[in-house]
Amino acid sequence: MAIYRFRVAFEEHEDVYREIDLKAVQTYEDFHLAIQEAIGFDGLKPASFFISDDFWRKGVEIASEPRAVEEDDEDLPPHRRPAPMKLMNKTKIAGMIEDPHQKMIYISDPEAKWTFMIELVRILEETPKVLYPKCTKSVGTAPKQYKVTNLPPPPEEEDETEDLEKDKKEKVFHAEEAYDKEVDEDEDALTEGDDEEGEATDEDAVEPGFEHDEGVVD
Repeated sequence: MAIYRFRVAFEEHEDVYREIDLKAVQTYEDFHLAIQEAIGFDGLKPASFFISDDFWRKGVEIASEPRAVEEDDEDLPPHRRPAPMKLMNKTKIAGMIEDPHQKMIYISDPEAKWTFMIELVRILEETPKVLYPKCTKSVGTAPKQYKVTNLPPPPEEEDETEDLEKDKKEKVFHAEEAYDKEVDEDEDALTEGDDEEGEATDEDAVEPGFEHDEGVVD
């Protein structure tokens, strides 16, 4: 049985690629999962293969999930309708190979748009007891599937020691405030007492030379 060897390279990192062997009767779903495993992705995102020509122009789409049919598509003329789409799990590898150096574009995760350029590099004979698909060559380190988001650091919790010092300062402040209030009240009381004594003395005082007893004139 024929074995197809494909080279799968990152579009933005051409020096990072994998070579994967598949049986002609295996499906594009097998190919999809083999690529995901070879580059360290989790295989949970939708993906599509696009059969292309030598100029990397997209042709027939082979998708992991069926495309939603838009109502407006039916009203379009045939030449303007979306290209026919096949499903990975129902399409065999050999069924879409039209060229000894067949090219394809593989896009994983429509939101992130991880794009790979695929080319058929060899057609081999099956090796007994080899489990296919098989990654036969791995060059370069694949980028991380999910970008790390820099989150702001959590708010720092106040140290217990700082809390105790803060409480002590508040207690000292309140104590000093209460002490100052008592001192002020004592001073006010003393001042009032002095005024009363002074007033009494002034009323009882008689200027010298004016003291007299009844019937005696100086």
